[in-house]
Amino acid sequence: MEKFLRDWRQDALNKAQYDAAIFIGDKVLAMTKNDSDAFWLAQVHFSAGNYTRAHDLLQKHDLITSNPSCRYLAAHCLIRQNKFPEALALLGEHSPTHLFHNNAKRKSSRTASRNTRAGSRAPELSEEESLNRRYEAGMCYLRGLCYAKQNAFDRAKEAYKDALRIDVQCYEAFTQLVRNSLMSPDEEDEFMQSLDFSSVRLPKGYDDPEMRAEPGEYVHMLYQTQLSKYRDPHTLNGYIETLSTHYGLKDNADILLARASLLYTQCRFKEACALTAAILKEDKYNFPAYPVHLSCLYELQMTNELFLIAHDLADTHPDEPTTWLAVGIYYLATGKITDARRYFSKASMMDATFGPAWIGFAHTFAAEGEHDQAVTAYSTAARLFTGTHLPQLFLGMQNHALNNMAAAEEYLKTAYDLCRTDPLLLNELGVVMYHQDRLEEAVQFFEEAIDVANATDADPTAWLGARTNLGHAYRRLRMLDKALEKFDEVLRDGGKDCAVFSAKALILLEKGLPDEAAKVLHEALAINPQDPVATELLNKALEESAQAGLVGLMKELRTESRPADSFGSGGRLDEGEDAEEEMERFELELDGRKAAARERFEKRFGGSRGGGSSGEGSSSSSSGAVRDKGKGVLRGAAASSSQSKKGLGAGSRGRGRLPPEDRRESMMDMSDDD
Repeated sequence: MEKFLRDWRQDALNKAQYDAAIFIGDKVLAMTKNDSDAFWLAQVHFSAGNYTRAHDLLQKHDLITSNPSCRYLAAHCLIRQNKFPEALALLGEHSPTHLFHNNAKRKSSRTASRNTRAGSRAPELSEEESLNRRYEAGMCYLRGLCYAKQNAFDRAKEAYKDALRIDVQCYEAFTQLVRNSLMSPDEEDEFMQSLDFSSVRLPKGYDDPEMRAEPGEYVHMLYQTQLSKYRDPHTLNGYIETLSTHYGLKDNADILLARASLLYTQCRFKEACALTAAILKEDKYNFPAYPVHLSCLYELQMTNELFLIAHDLADTHPDEPTTWLAVGIYYLATGKITDARRYFSKASMMDATFGPAWIGFAHTFAAEGEHDQAVTAYSTAARLFTGTHLPQLFLGMQNHALNNMAAAEEYLKTAYDLCRTDPLLLNELGVVMYHQDRLEEAVQFFEEAIDVANATDADPTAWLGARTNLGHAYRRLRMLDKALEKFDEVLRDGGKDCAVFSAKALILLEKGLPDEAAKVLHEALAINPQDPVATELLNKALEESAQAGLVGLMKELRTESRPADSFGSGGRLDEGEDAEEEMERFELELDGRKAAARERFEKRFGGSRGGGSSGEGSSSSSSGAVRDKGKGVLRGAAASSSQSKKGLGAGSRGRGRLPPEDRRESMMDMSDDD
């Protein structure tokens, strides 16, 4: 009868028939007085949402201190009731370090790693010992949740790490570390190497020595796909490829999301959006995929799709913070900053650890030029998410916009310590160095940004700004040929920007080529006929070209003024001719030739000046201005600043260019005074 009732209880629990499971479980416990039956009845109450009854039942039977499983369940009941201090008191503040596995650095070779583990496997644990170890790891995870609710994020991070050191299969602790950005990319890599994946066991009945290491390798690859996409994209692609082909996970949502996140960091927004759209087509409410999907839609300015998603989520899932993130992004994309701020704030209040909502909230202040409020909001995000470089990066941008160069450099260097492979961060560091006249360092950062972008196969058009900045730095270092080469690359790759043409013309003027500079400036004015810098430079180019022509003319006249009409056969002035009259006649002839030269230049260049009607100007105008790209770009923010990168959290990739006010100054600083 006891076995019959236990099977009935389990069957009812499996079918979510909680009333039946409670009814039968109570009868089993009354018959057996068994601690195991008491635990299972408490488990049924927990599944039914009766957290108080479950905790009281465990306490009544004095099971909380008797074994780890009951203590774990009791603490979980308290957490579900938001009684975090009581739960922490029950769990204790110290992790059972004696349960940590002996950890060794992972080998780079998969085969060598297998062989090493096969020869040094830990002794087999009994089923009960293995179960208790897992509950101890679960209690470390719950301890981390309590610390996080008390804003003790450093202690929470260590508790999550301890959970994985005890049981590497405690995925809840792993996902808390990753999704809340509690570890930097370097720290993630070091921690993953310290974990002992050989503790993952094959199921009972399988004792193939060649296959002992495979479960651990499988878990390791799955975890690697969840880590930062900045660290080593090529290795990450290798893990994704193995899981896709060897294990048949090609269309799995988590693998597709890992691919999409990697593409997003490379500014390949259309490709990333296609992958996230495929995920949501199969599972419309896969909420982990929404931050990347919404950010891609924002970057691509697909406001209709944003509206439909926000409307659907508001109808079906009003209790999800992702819903109000979607609403906030839609309002941000349509320029309704106040409404966007309200919904980002609502999402962050529903889940204080929801990073995209905090970043979006801060972006709304930056979009309106409220730099002080933006700094405060980004500082909060930096305190909550200590492992990501994005809040520090945005803080550096805001201080740069406030002209606080020392503070901007400090924040950007802090971000650089967390992540050294983000081209946006490297570009922003170069801009700050440029404005501090540390041009050699600026060149170094600009070149590094371009190298990293090329190494990760990032979208080339997203980094036209970095190459343009590098050209300006070369120009100010008087490396004119290199600067001209960079500006030509930008123009060739689609950066048809009036400022780029003007910068190129400035270099041509410096090299003493005013005619070529004039042609380039006509192309600039074809794009923006009212551009003051291009107009001023064109006037200067025409003036220098005319002066060069007059100098040549005077040399010619001096040569041609030697015939006998002015001098005698002996090379001397005729004695009967007045020297003063001869000089006046010479000056009149010189003025006539000057007028003829001006007329020739007017016919050659004057017709297209400012109007964009010349052949070159007309053809270049069709290309349009360069289109800025980036993660979380906020139109209206400072030109060197860009917002968003995880979720909405990735910054603008093309907006790291020099601000408009610096452009005019930097283009003229190679004038005659330079």
